[in-house]
Amino acid sequence: MKDALWRMPAAEQAEAVRRAEVSAVELVDSHLERIAEVNPRVNAVTRLMAESAREAAARTDRRRAAGEELGPLAGVPFTVKESTAVEGVPTTFGTPRFRNLVAPADAPPVARLRAAGAIPVGRGNIPTLILAGMHTRSELFGDTVNPWDGGRTPGGSSGGDAVAVATGMAALGLGSDSGGSVRIPAQFCGVAGLKPSTGRFPADHRVLGPDDPGPASQALVTDGPLARSVRDLRLAYEVLVGTDPRDPRAVPVPAYGEPLPGRVKVAVVADPGGHGVHPAVRGAVATAADALRDAGYDVREVRDVPRLDEALEAYGRITLTEFAPTWPAVRGLLGEGGDRYIAMAMERTPPASAAELMTLMGTWLNIRRSWAEFLDAHPLLLGPVFTEPPVEPGLESRDRAGRDRVATGMCLCTATSFVGVPAVAVPTGTVDGLPCGVQIVGRAFREDLCLDAAQAIEDRLGTLTPVDPRT
Repeated sequence: MKDALWRMPAAEQAEAVRRAEVSAVELVDSHLERIAEVNPRVNAVTRLMAESAREAAARTDRRRAAGEELGPLAGVPFTVKESTAVEGVPTTFGTPRFRNLVAPADAPPVARLRAAGAIPVGRGNIPTLILAGMHTRSELFGDTVNPWDGGRTPGGSSGGDAVAVATGMAALGLGSDSGGSVRIPAQFCGVAGLKPSTGRFPADHRVLGPDDPGPASQALVTDGPLARSVRDLRLAYEVLVGTDPRDPRAVPVPAYGEPLPGRVKVAVVADPGGHGVHPAVRGAVATAADALRDAGYDVREVRDVPRLDEALEAYGRITLTEFAPTWPAVRGLLGEGGDRYIAMAMERTPPASAAELMTLMGTWLNIRRSWAEFLDAHPLLLGPVFTEPPVEPGLESRDRAGRDRVATGMCLCTATSFVGVPAVAVPTGTVDGLPCGVQIVGRAFREDLCLDAAQAIEDRLGTLTPVDPRT
């Protein structure tokens, strides 16, 4: 059974540990062996925490032997993105400058997963400083390989965690998303991912010092889990929900809302903004729509999502204005060519003046209002995560045409992060040997509705991973 432990879903792993069918040490060792076998081929796990993971697993086994009640994620191994603090471990952001930046405490989501019994086993690779592009390549650790096809990117910026989960090196991954950084690697690697509502999970992104980031970073960046099944994603969601004194933004909203009357309406937009969508992705949206109809949802195509291009423009202008003062210092940390992705954006989008920024903040609220009204009429939205199948590594940094193509592909992710609503990425199958998927977007703080719909899709279409890396 030990050889098969890493293949088990997270929920089954935890149940097996609680029932003493397997020890937490055996479960961790199974994953460490899988990492040793697979990671040299995909380079997803940047730092192994084998010793501390085995110690945590041994404590779990002692607690079980003493008759203590174990948490819902008892013994479940998970990875943590290189930009999220883990106590006693460097938070490198993938740059040599921070290789010794050891965190004094766990970030709130890491602490919550630990409290539920989960065990961190390694770090997930990212693009350098999360700024070098969509492809997961860091100056410190190199390129992460998509296990389905080495000629395609695994996506990013939570690409290392997505690959670790997809290949069975971890049952769960903890990433973050401010415009698709959980959902895109989920689609490209064939796993499920959750971007929560702004304020749903507590976080603390003060890794580099005591000061908090500006308003755009505060509102856009959300931590989110990755898993091989929606059931496991829901389990992580239930653990991560709640408030924390370290994050006054976190809102005490119940994890589950009131049931909606009648059949839940789902708006379908296969080509957000009308910028074009690959036939494989359009087919994935259609397949997911059919699955939801079969599950009893009221599925109806609509013309488009609200004010997409306006949201993309405002997102870019606000974030780049906030980022501009630090760009000269940051640029030097990105390594050769690592600055191209941001540099091309800044050449096209100059920082806003103070008066322009005030207007943009009003526009931001106005766009959020438009989306709230849209989702009031249609509680769920079905659309693509990325409007193409997985693209080649580094396309977004190659030239302006490549950058524009990637920005267009991720447009629905960018807009939904901008308005702060939840979304779940879920696989729908494969086309030409590559995974396809969709996202379910919902009303603010109705992650439960998104997870329910994603579960209905998964129940009818199945899961795709774990997968062995292909050469």
